[in-house]
Amino acid sequence: MESAIPSHLQTARSRHRRVPDDYAPPYPSFVARHKPAVASVIMAYFGVQFRGELTAAANEALASIAKRFAGENGPTHWDRAQHVDQAGYTNVVSVAYWDDAGRFDAWFDGAREAWTGGGATEGLGRFIEVLRPHVARYETLFSSLGRPEGVAVLADGMSGEVQEHAYWGGMRDRIPLSQTDAMTPGGEPRAVRDGARIRVVAHDNLCLIRSGQDWSDTEASERKMYLDDVEPVLREGMDFLRDDGVPIGCYANRYMRVVDAQGRPTEKSYGQSWWKSLAALERWAESHPTHVRIFGAAMKYLSTLGPSAKLRLYHEVTVAAADEQFFEYLGCHERTGMLTAVQVAADQSS
Repeated sequence: MESAIPSHLQTARSRHRRVPDDYAPPYPSFVARHKPAVASVIMAYFGVQFRGELTAAANEALASIAKRFAGENGPTHWDRAQHVDQAGYTNVVSVAYWDDAGRFDAWFDGAREAWTGGGATEGLGRFIEVLRPHVARYETLFSSLGRPEGVAVLADGMSGEVQEHAYWGGMRDRIPLSQTDAMTPGGEPRAVRDGARIRVVAHDNLCLIRSGQDWSDTEASERKMYLDDVEPVLREGMDFLRDDGVPIGCYANRYMRVVDAQGRPTEKSYGQSWWKSLAALERWAESHPTHVRIFGAAMKYLSTLGPSAKLRLYHEVTVAAADEQFFEYLGCHERTGMLTAVQVAADQSS
């Protein structure tokens, strides 16, 4: 049994884990392992926003960012997904990952100017949301081996079975920084206007989660069980966070359906949300009725199927320092992504 925290990031603890040293989890899970030379990773979300059917302008933007991804210093991995937000707009988001900050920096300025640097396009919003965390500031978790997703595609490989999972608090215990730091948020979000662009300066220890499901390997009976018994409960919780998450510390939530190169839905989805703090995310996960129902449905499903379950689950959770964040919006509505945080700050100060 391995620790989720790689040996080169382990340090003397001043903050204790939630479980004793002899804790044995009831089922196996795994984490991504980067080479020790990797100091940080970059997670860059490029979104387009529009109403109704895919517009020509949106299609052109999606083709242009895909071309940039394929160019010099482009990401090691990227994927694309879409959802309809609380204001009824479709958002198509291309998510790219690097593990070389120099390559990303050489690539980003040109991509940023091309994406948000021009004037606003009628009927089309664009946004960029980037985190570039030190490797001590995020964790991953996978229910099975063989098909990495998200930032884990960049990793050198996967771990063996890890100890820190299947209990409340495991998410925090897998983040190396948690050994010595409570990772509490600090500062207030503010907006910086640059012509038509709005840049959001958030706050220290902002939290991002991407939590995914892949049912492409399931056979008829398992697929029916997932789509009938689990997915609707998951969707209910995702919709709650999308529509009513702000009071519990969730600035924005997107329940995304992954699409292929032609824009067709695949049998993969993920929830992606911005949180004021890791603690706020933990409180929702541990005690809110919407997540309690998700957890209950998932446990019933997994206990019924046991090791034969073909559903693949994963997540990545980041707690980013203030200087590891970049948010910029052009022509988007005011509840898009981290624009919500600025609205919340303004409401609290008025």
